[in-house]
Amino acid sequence: MMKMDDLNRRILQEFTRNARLPNTELAERVGLSPSACLRRVQELERKGVITGYRATLSPEAMGIGFTAYVTVGLNDHTKQGQESFERAVAIYDEVRECHNITGTVEYLLRVEAADLIAYKRFHTDKLGTLPQVRQLVTHVVMGSPKDDRA
Repeated sequence: MMKMDDLNRRILQEFTRNARLPNTELAERVGLSPSACLRRVQELERKGVITGYRATLSPEAMGIGFTAYVTVGLNDHTKQGQESFERAVAIYDEVRECHNITGTVEYLLRVEAADLIAYKRFHTDKLGTLPQVRQLVTHVVMGSPKDDRA
């Protein structure tokens, strides 16, 4: 595990805001020389703290007008049942995240669709037809005042 000092935290904080910052600007923002900053970024990458860089996409520009979190209860609690469910949802473009969780249900999905009609079609024709699924509860996102996903 890598030592996480204040400079590394500041570098990561700047990168979560904009991973395309030129090294010179990043160095200036965190108070380092460009060469020292570059060494730290490379070390963060080498140690696996920074695992990659992504583009943040506009849902509206991508035709996404509906986001929901869906809790999924399975009727088969075996490892095989869970793996089967995970393989099934992995192919659905609408499922943007799939988390195996603890509690009264097994999974939490973040689902994106064009609109409510498209979501209903996904819910009914895809997710609702999986043989492992016992229960689905949809939580519609009405707004996201904070979203720090990188």
